[in-house]
Parts: sequence; C-alpha cells; structure tokens
Amino acid sequence: MSKKSIDKVLKEEQLKFENQGDDHSVKSIDTPMREGAFEKSSSEKINLIKDHFYEIMDILGLDMSDDSLKGTPYRVAKMYVSEIFNGLDEEHKPKVTLFDNKYQYGKMLVERDISYYSMCEHHFMPIYGKAHIAYISSGKVIGLSKLHRIVKYFASRPQVQERMTVQVFQELKKVLNTEDVAVMIDGFHMCVSARGTKDITSSTVTMESGGSFREDRKWAEFMELVKPSKR
Repeated sequence: MSKKSIDKVLKEEQLKFENQGDDHSVKSIDTPMREGAFEKSSSEKINLIKDHFYEIMDILGLDMSDDSLKGTPYRVAKMYVSEIFNGLDEEHKPKVTLFDNKYQYGKMLVERDISYYSMCEHHFMPIYGKAHIAYISSGKVIGLSKLHRIVKYFASRPQVQERMTVQVFQELKKVLNTEDVAVMIDGFHMCVSARGTKDITSSTVTMESGGSFREDRKWAEFMELVKPSKR
C-alpha cells in the first residue's frame, strides 16, 4: 500500500473516532463495563496501568530515566484505580442510612453547590463543577453528607454528564423511596476548554426531575433556590 493510501486510511479512521467522540446520546444509564471487569485486584490493575502508561510516555519521547518522570507511571496508575475511577466498583457505593422525619418537615430540602470532579469518557479529560439536589421526604430523611457522597461516587468514573445526572437522580429516588427528586448539574469540561474550540467560559447544564418537581411551580421554586448567590 502506498504512503498516500495509508494516509487516506489513517485520516478516515481519525474522522470516525472524532465523530464518535462527540456522541453524547445516553443508550443506557449504566456505565458501560465489560464482563469480568473486577477479576483483577486493585494492585494488579495498578501494576498493569503503570507499565502501559510508561509506554505512552516513552512513545511521546519523554526521557523516562529523568528523576522527575520516573515515578509518574505509578502515580497515574494509583490515581486512576484508587481515586479518580474508584466509583466503577460498586463496593465503593455509599452506605445509606435513613432517619425518621421527626420534625414532619414537608417542604423541599435543597442541597446546592455540591462540588464534584469527574473524567470525560471521550477524551479522558477532567469535568468539574457543582451539583444541586432537592427532594421532598416521603417519611424518611437522609444525612446531608450522603447526598455529597452519592454525587461523588457516580462522578468517580469515566462519564458523560447526561448519564451522570440520570444516575444520581435514579439512585436518589431509590434510596429515598420517593419520586419527588430534582437534580441539576453544572459542569466545566476540559475537553472543551483545553482542546478543540478552547472555550474557557462555557459550562454544560443538565437536569432531571420527578414527581412534584415536574410541576412548573415546584420546578421554578427549585430553580430560584439553586441560582448562583452573590455571597
């Protein structure tokens, strides 16, 4: 095959993957996982990723004998397995305990400005921002910190923001045993700001609602409560 033909094939492959990278359709609310995803231990995964990341850095032309770079493959591997992507393992799902709504509080409870960090599954670049949650008790209440932990759990995996929004929404409905849940997520995507269009000012907003929050009045009330404050 001539060099011209090879270049044409490579260009076609590049365009195919570029177009796939812009696909934000949510085919399932489940994070796509292969069968046997957890057959290897965390230590085994760290060692394998370390070796592969060493190869990536070497291919890029970096001098892997330099003192500043020697430990990078291990640090990246440990960060991936133990921190950034630890939400892939259901064993890390927050354990939720509900309490009786002793005060008979019947209005919406809003937890806003929950900070989160995630990773875009298309380019493996960071997504970060704020999540806002509201629910109306069906007789039970949840500890406020657990709302944060649920958001951070689903953020700790390669993500599409639309999917993450639905995952948090569905989990809250299940653990709270109510349809009266609202979720809004505002995210900054480094795959937009650091590459491609390099737009550093835009953010992406996604939302989901159920029960009484599908009513215009209740949704408007939620929106009013989560809008940015001047404090």
